[in-house]
Amino acid sequence: MIQQHRDNLLTIYNAALAAVNGHDRVAYYLTRHHVDTPVHVVAIGKAALSMASGAYDILDEQISRGLIITKHGYDVPSLPATAPFKVIESGHPTPDANSVDAGNELLEFIASTPQDAHLMFLISGGTSALVEVLPEDVTLDDLGRINQWLLGSGYPIANINAVRKAVSCIKGGRLAKRLEGRKTLQLLISDVQGDDPATIGSGLLVADELSTAIMKNLTLPDWIKDIIKQSEPMPEKGDACFTNIQTEIIARAADARRGAAAKAKELGYEVFQHDEFVAGDVNGAADYVLEVIGKNTPGLHIWSSEVTVQLPDNPGQGGRCQHLVLEIAGKIEGRDDILVLAAGTDGTDGPSDDAGALVDGGTIERGSQGGLDAGHCLETANSGEYLQESGDLVSTGYTGTNVMDLILGLKISTHR
Repeated sequence: MIQQHRDNLLTIYNAALAAVNGHDRVAYYLTRHHVDTPVHVVAIGKAALSMASGAYDILDEQISRGLIITKHGYDVPSLPATAPFKVIESGHPTPDANSVDAGNELLEFIASTPQDAHLMFLISGGTSALVEVLPEDVTLDDLGRINQWLLGSGYPIANINAVRKAVSCIKGGRLAKRLEGRKTLQLLISDVQGDDPATIGSGLLVADELSTAIMKNLTLPDWIKDIIKQSEPMPEKGDACFTNIQTEIIARAADARRGAAAKAKELGYEVFQHDEFVAGDVNGAADYVLEVIGKNTPGLHIWSSEVTVQLPDNPGQGGRCQHLVLEIAGKIEGRDDILVLAAGTDGTDGPSDDAGALVDGGTIERGSQGGLDAGHCLETANSGEYLQESGDLVSTGYTGTNVMDLILGLKISTHR
C-alpha cells in the first residue's frame, strides 16, 4: 500500500514540473501572442535552454540569432544544430570567470542588434550568478570578498541582494539602458517568493525601488562603498529606458502547486493547497509541516518552499530538501500513515545531482541497516548519503524549469 502512495507522489511531483516546463510555457505564450517580426533572443538561467527551445519551436526562422547563458552541465541537447544560438555555460551558485565572459558576450550581442530590431529575453532562476558585468576596476576576487563580508554581516537576504545589485553594471534595471530603446519582450519564470520581476534574475530589465531604498539605510565598510561608487546608479521607475520593455511572468510556484493539485485529485486524494511559504530554519519547517499534516484529515498537502540549513565547516552530501525530509523521517519513524516528498523544481538540491527525497515511516530503519546514523548525518549535513542508503532519493535530471522547492505531505487513512 505504501509503495502505491510513493509512486503516486512521484507522479504528482512530475505533474507539477510539467505545469511549469520552460519549453511549454514559452511555446504556450507565443502561440497566443503572435510575433510577426524577426527577433533576437537572449535566454539566461537554469531553464534557458528549455525556454529557448520553446521559442524556436514556435518562431523557427523568425529568430535571427540567439544567445543562451546557462549553468555548467545544463547544456542539454534540445535544439537542432541548425538553430542560430550560441551557448555559454557559467558558474552557479557562485559567479566564475565564465559569468563575466558571459556578461561581455551579452553586451556585445545587444550592441550588434540592429536598432530597429526586436529583442526577446527569456529569464529564469540562476541568472544572477550566471551573467555579470563588473565596473572596470572591480575583479571577481573583489566580488568574492564582498559576498564573504555580506554573509557574515547578519543582514537579511534583501539587504544582501541590494548590495550585490549595487556592485553590478547590469542588475537592478541597468541592462535596460544598454537596449537603447529597442522594442523588447521579456518572459520570466519566477523562482522568488512574491514573483517580483525586479527580484527575478536580479531584475536586469526592471526598476528596483526596494533595493534603492535599502541602500540608503545600510551601514557598509568604506572599501565596499568605494567599489559601489564605480557603478552607475540604478535607473528609477519611469526612466525612459523602460519604455519599450514588456514584461510577462509565464510560470511561477503557484502554477506548480496547481499542477500537483490537479494530478492528486485525479488520483483520488483530497487536496490542501497552502499559500503559506515554508521558509526559515529547517527544524522549524519540519515541525510545521508535520503539525499541519497531523491535525487534518487524510489528504495531500502542497507547499512551495525554500528552507535554510546551518552548514558545518565541511558539509557532506545533499541539500536543504534532503535535510528537511530526513528531519521529518526521524519524527515519523515507524508510522504507516505519513509520507513527505521535498524536492527542487530545477532538478537539483544543493551540491548534488538529486532533486530531493521522498520519506516514509520506514526510512530510518532502511538507512540504519547500512550502518548509518540519521542524527549524525543531519549534524554533518550529510542527509544525502543516508537517503541514498534508504533508497529515498528523487532524481529527475534536467527539468527545464525553476520555481523554488515543492513539498508534498501525504496523510493516508489506515482503516482497513
